[in-house]
Amino acid sequence: MADPVLKWAGGKRQLLEEIYARFPSEFAEYHEPFLGGGAVFFDMEPRGGTVNDTNPRLVNCYRVIRDRPEELADRLAAFDDPESDPDPELAFAAEDWKDRSVDQYFYQQRARFNRRAYADETWPDDERSRIEEAALLVYLNRTCYNGLYRENSDGGFNVPIGRYADPDWVQADRIREASDALARTEIRNEDFEYVLDAAAEGDLVYVDPPYEPMSATADFAEYSAEGFDRDDQERLLRVASELDERGVNVVLSNSGVTFERYREAGFDVTREGATRSINSDETARGEVDEIIATNVPEEERSESPGQASIADF
Repeated sequence: MADPVLKWAGGKRQLLEEIYARFPSEFAEYHEPFLGGGAVFFDMEPRGGTVNDTNPRLVNCYRVIRDRPEELADRLAAFDDPESDPDPELAFAAEDWKDRSVDQYFYQQRARFNRRAYADETWPDDERSRIEEAALLVYLNRTCYNGLYRENSDGGFNVPIGRYADPDWVQADRIREASDALARTEIRNEDFEYVLDAAAEGDLVYVDPPYEPMSATADFAEYSAEGFDRDDQERLLRVASELDERGVNVVLSNSGVTFERYREAGFDVTREGATRSINSDETARGEVDEIIATNVPEEERSESPGQASIADF
């Protein structure tokens, strides 16, 4: 069992037992089209299959974790404390992209990380640049406010500095363990519908999309500039139904407002409560209404939840 390297809103560590209880006792390959922080994946450590996310920064980070773990850990160890002075040898030592004064190291690194979004630069095309990009993401994720990842409409990471007495951003052991877990997994950066081609009969697909808001006035997820709207939610339901028709095992989590939608589509749906600690609004943290939907018959599910019940690839 590996621990996630990144903090990520919507992580499933508190629901692992409930999710595993819906998994089949045996399956072939494992696919996760919305990887995010990867709480389920890293706890399971499946051997083979695919993981995916539409956020290219996140996908680059996981590929570097898989392929260059030691170089990534070494680069992270070279970063300074987030509240220290900016590095005069690096860009944005005085002002950020919006000509605001930069007086802390954290905001200098945030401005460096946002080059691709604000300067419209291409994504890293050499190994050193990819490692630097991944290191900036890990550093900012471990030192920003509450571990929140959020992008503005231009794709710029805009979370402020966090309040930590002694932040640990190197995470060398976690990076090595995560690298081992990802070693035999294909990491993709596509729309979630790729899973229709990747998953075969007998495989398991775990789906954890950006949740549909519980109210009509709530905003959809802000974790990428592209967002995930109601049309995407309807498209996801069609994909889950098609996988079901093909004999693919499907387990899906979403907000409670989708309960009837998945039940009417023929899935077994239950409500679960989970406490959310990552939220930009401290008053909004607490237990939220979630569902877990599956097409796996009860008699074919794991006898006991947890890693021990997962098929050994």
